[in-house]
Amino acid sequence: MFGSGSRTVLTALGALCCCCALARAQPGRVYTKADYAQAEKFMDYNVDPLIYHTVDHPAWLADGRVWYRDAGPAGLTYMLVDPAKRTQAPAFDQGKVAAALNAAIGSGKLAISLSARLDAGHLPIDDFTLGNGDDTVLLTIGRRLVRCDLRGAGSCKDAGEVLPATYDLSPDGKKAAFIRDNNLWVRDVASGRETALTTDGVPDFGYATDNAGWIHSNNPILAWSPDSKKIATFQQDQRRVGRMYLVNTSDGHPALSSWRYPLAGDTDVTMIERVIVAADGDAEGVKGPRVVRLKMPPDQHRSSLCDDVSCAGGHGWDDVQWSEDSTRLAFVSTSRDHKQEWLRVADAATGDVRDVLGEKVATYFESGNGKVNWRYLPRSNEVLWFSERDNWGQMYLYDLTTGALKNQVTHGDGDVTQVLHVDQTAREIYFLAVGKQPGRDPYFSALYRVNFDGTGMKLLTPEDADHDVTMSPGGRAFLDVASTPTAPQTSMLRDQDGRVAMEVARQDISPLRAMGWKPLTPITVKARDGKTDLYGFLFKPTSFDAAKRYPIVDLVYPGPQTGSCGSRSFSGAHRDMQSLAELGFVVVCIDGMGTPERSKSFHDALFGDMADNTIPDQVSGIRELAARYPWIDLDRVGIYGHSGGGAAAAAAMFHAPDFFKVGISESGNHDNRVYEDDWAEKWVGLLKKNADGTTNYDSQANQNFAKNLKGHLLLMHGTMDDNVPPNNTLLVVDALIKANKDFDLVMIPNAVHNYGAARPYVTRRRWDYFVRYLAEGVPPVEYRMKPYVEQQAALPWSPAR
Repeated sequence: MFGSGSRTVLTALGALCCCCALARAQPGRVYTKADYAQAEKFMDYNVDPLIYHTVDHPAWLADGRVWYRDAGPAGLTYMLVDPAKRTQAPAFDQGKVAAALNAAIGSGKLAISLSARLDAGHLPIDDFTLGNGDDTVLLTIGRRLVRCDLRGAGSCKDAGEVLPATYDLSPDGKKAAFIRDNNLWVRDVASGRETALTTDGVPDFGYATDNAGWIHSNNPILAWSPDSKKIATFQQDQRRVGRMYLVNTSDGHPALSSWRYPLAGDTDVTMIERVIVAADGDAEGVKGPRVVRLKMPPDQHRSSLCDDVSCAGGHGWDDVQWSEDSTRLAFVSTSRDHKQEWLRVADAATGDVRDVLGEKVATYFESGNGKVNWRYLPRSNEVLWFSERDNWGQMYLYDLTTGALKNQVTHGDGDVTQVLHVDQTAREIYFLAVGKQPGRDPYFSALYRVNFDGTGMKLLTPEDADHDVTMSPGGRAFLDVASTPTAPQTSMLRDQDGRVAMEVARQDISPLRAMGWKPLTPITVKARDGKTDLYGFLFKPTSFDAAKRYPIVDLVYPGPQTGSCGSRSFSGAHRDMQSLAELGFVVVCIDGMGTPERSKSFHDALFGDMADNTIPDQVSGIRELAARYPWIDLDRVGIYGHSGGGAAAAAAMFHAPDFFKVGISESGNHDNRVYEDDWAEKWVGLLKKNADGTTNYDSQANQNFAKNLKGHLLLMHGTMDDNVPPNNTLLVVDALIKANKDFDLVMIPNAVHNYGAARPYVTRRRWDYFVRYLAEGVPPVEYRMKPYVEQQAALPWSPAR
């Protein structure tokens, strides 16, 4: 439950006088399918195609050029920017490629089926590389590689199969590591020959395995050495870890899904034994592969930030870095409660391990904001280390031999969010940070440069905007995509000093404006303490009438790993907030206390008390908005959220039942004792059982407060949710039944955490619920949404799998 301070805030804020002379926005209104169609116009799959010239997924090539996807009225163009010449143009002749692909497919030379001919603006290309003086292009289309010769009329031919995601390619591109039968194998890319690198892997004690909780893929978790001869990985021990069980829905015997899933408080959790595997044919003078087991006890975690999946996404292993000569391996070990870290260095040949430095904190340690930020710098015998010891995320420089602090590198308010490039020769660090420019949205990201000794910090992206930066591999240039929640992208190529070399693109949102789109309203309100600024977004109907009073709906996510509102870059749609507003609501999101990218004390505000769920901040913020805007009806307040937001929405209905009248809880982790151990134990602390049978997690279990429900509550969950298992919601259902409370429940057969194909149905049911119980209206019967995936079902191509 809320602490006494939270209850005081809720009581003290009291009911504010609203301008009752304003008319309610059409209570009792009968909504039509046309009303819902108007709302659906603002879903992402409808508004995104109306935004032209977005710089999408930029990628630097080895030759120093950068390419990106540019969506325009005629389709997609693959653009290539040359910093040296300060020019840009289409990367290749897409018309010629389309014709060559059509010809090759028509003749049966390519294993790609088509229902219609390809055209230049709609090529099914996932990736490409240029060669032979740009006369050839190697395309990735689904699972196929296709090489096209652009000379003359052009021709395309099959160039083989793309390695699946379950392979991890070596730096030299010659080997691919993968898992088979719990062991690590390597495949020679050219010949296809496969070799077992380990042989003693067994079920639940395999090598490089990805499942540490809710993730259970076949992707190998490892780090190749720079010389492509060694692999750093682990043997993951889950032999004594408890299982999670889910059963599918079918018209015959159901299938049981079972995997290892450690829970908070379990005696036995996943452990890793770190190893280095020599992957070349003759390793360190020993014929054949060789496994070097590091001389240390098993580790509790594989990463300080992301135990279940690589923080960087895709392959790789966070908190593991090789020396440039491939002889040593630096890594970070993390205690089970995340309060202590050790930076260690291992000898790749012997397995000897030495401790370099460590840090212990009172709450939880993080090695970066979203991605690890420390850097192993053996060339200068130093370590760049991230810490929040001065209440902000800063970088510190340490001696690699002694572990002694040399100096603090970054200073002042604001968090370093990501180190992008370290120039060891010039002894300069390029990094992204938030909150360092007074008077700006503290979530706006900007690029800075600073010297190793902490002097000379320079802002390289001065515009008052959120900057998405992609640096060239050598750090000589970077692509800067600047935007705000209300202003579209301007993309610039800048040199290493931040000077604009050329403008690359400007988003064109005129088609978006022509269809009636209007920008959101950024908001700032005070937190529960009446002092701390909180930031968020407010959405109004495009037909907004200030003479009416509108019910307000709050989209909540309490963190602690992220907030309610998400990115500050420009977007035509922010989930379904504008769409929901079109149905006659004011919709808000507020990033409350306990969420990241502010100070350490701000982030720690809810430590050990996840029951808080930022609800006191949501209440104080909504009350302030209602006092500011008389068209907000404070008697009709709704709330919804997914996952952690689902738990928060239910908690709001149970802990502030007189304020929130309608709540929708989707896939909520309502009791963290039945959720994955790493997440809960980091933010709540280790489970402690008291002599009377109670625990420190009891106050954070929503089912214990279900009896307080007064308003309308809709619970939704997928029955095959392997992230937040559905028994989280069923515990609340059981408590509501025992308390004789009315509520609504939708269990979605065979749906996973994000609902998959059922997402349009979930969105429609969400709209219906708020329309019926908060707007006091009548929704249309079974409105059918037509999302992008359905609109694109008849694409003229489908790669043969």
